[in-house]
Amino acid sequence: MAVARKIQIYDTTLRDGCQSEDVSLTTADKLQIAERLDDLGLDYIEGGWPGSNPRDAAFFPEVKRLKLRHAKISAFGATRRANIRAAADRNLQLVLEAGVPVACIVGKTWDLHVREALRISLANNLEILNDTIAYLKKHLDEVIFDAEHFFDGYAANPDFALACIRAVDEAGVDLICLCDTNGGRMPWEIEDAVKAAAAAVRAPLGIHCHNDSEVAVANTLAAVRAGAVQVQGTINGLGERCGNANLISIIGNLQLKLGYNCVPAAKLKTLQETAMLVYELANITPNRRQAYVGRSAFAHKAGLHVSGIQRNVQTYEHVDPARVGNDRRVLLSELSGRANILYKTREFGLEADLSKDQIAALLDELKRLEALGYTFDGADASFELLMLRTLGRVKDHFNFVSFRVFDDKWHEDQAPFSEAVVVLEGPDGRRTRSSAIGNGPVNALDSALRQALVPYYPALAGMQLADYKVRVLDNGAGTGARVRVLIESTDGRRRWGTVGLSSNVVEASWQALVDSVEFKLHKDNVKPQILAAVPANGDARRTTAKARRTAPAVNGSVAKL
Repeated sequence: MAVARKIQIYDTTLRDGCQSEDVSLTTADKLQIAERLDDLGLDYIEGGWPGSNPRDAAFFPEVKRLKLRHAKISAFGATRRANIRAAADRNLQLVLEAGVPVACIVGKTWDLHVREALRISLANNLEILNDTIAYLKKHLDEVIFDAEHFFDGYAANPDFALACIRAVDEAGVDLICLCDTNGGRMPWEIEDAVKAAAAAVRAPLGIHCHNDSEVAVANTLAAVRAGAVQVQGTINGLGERCGNANLISIIGNLQLKLGYNCVPAAKLKTLQETAMLVYELANITPNRRQAYVGRSAFAHKAGLHVSGIQRNVQTYEHVDPARVGNDRRVLLSELSGRANILYKTREFGLEADLSKDQIAALLDELKRLEALGYTFDGADASFELLMLRTLGRVKDHFNFVSFRVFDDKWHEDQAPFSEAVVVLEGPDGRRTRSSAIGNGPVNALDSALRQALVPYYPALAGMQLADYKVRVLDNGAGTGARVRVLIESTDGRRRWGTVGLSSNVVEASWQALVDSVEFKLHKDNVKPQILAAVPANGDARRTTAKARRTAPAVNGSVAKL
């Protein structure tokens, strides 16, 4: 059996990725990412440009304390200045002082840049390239040359672009990485230029693409097919302007589709958690439609698709999601068919309990609620509760009586605050009144609700809201429009989503909050801690989440409590 060809993965998230408009990583963040990238099995991790900023300078002494098992740490820099020798260039000295075994040095290969940016002769640029690489090779284990704007340079003046990479090749460079710095070239242009470069030099080639034309990944694959042995990119495609080539997609494509060896096979399962860690530390909302690792990458909504994957997952999935650490998800909407309901019943362990009539009724109810404006795409917990109530297999752990919310702002220069008062009937029949102050009405309601319930259900103390979204549904109705609220909750072990709908944003939020609490109590199968016995107050109004959802529409909106 032939051994898969090895492709080196060179990650520049900690340098090029930090040039994203909305990304700022601390030194601690960068160290945590470096450990994860090493665990994934990447070959090189570029730590930054020593001397360009304090964070990059601080990274190199700190990274030496980590016990990396696989990756080599690389320092980034630029060729020497035009009027001095390499040994006297301060920036090159800082690269050496970083104390790492690898340096990646960027230099000009486009005649336009040499004339317009450096304002030197083409011959002088060739001398700079050769002198810089030759000097660094005397002091470092490995020197990589980033041929900046190589593909634009090759298109404009192929003889000069090739002369530039010959200059570093003659100086003993270990690898020449060809860069589509402006991100404007097409895959066939990349392939032709890589082949020309391979014929011109002895050193192995790499590829570094930007995504300004949305083809950075495709260009990278084209370069590998043309002979490149190293791929440079960033996790999740972070980078300046439109970003760099996305290593998550590149690794998935090279290893699963083209048969190359990029990372250890067992580590492919950590692709998603690696992507999510970088999103988290960069404080960026994950792209749910990102290939391989996005939450929607293996999500199925149309009934035809769900029916197909139940017979054979290959009908609508290009790879097994588990291979990259992702999960298959079946969504529920007005596009759902009977297959969606059946898939969810299996997921919830209820398939044997539902009759055909019940499945049909659930499907009809789902479509009716979606027509009103509900969505269960991100609210599986609300749908599971709806399904369980249809079977009479879930109980309400408390009864709603009333709530009030007050918003106050006492002075112009004072931030407003909210106070919520919630009255509930507990599992022992006792009415409980609780109040809480929050930075908004939903925060206050959430606090007051759990404050009232924690004496009965202590596990709720560890629950919190992880995400909160509001969507206006009737754009032409102004401030009277219906709104849909999606809430994501967590207890540290799992996350679940719930939904609410009303023309009142507080009421919609309350619906989602109640479902969130009820879902956790149902899943935990907790028994209430009964407080001191008191007579039940029989006039409490019982309004369950199911009753709210099945209430008729009033003036185009769902009836309020």
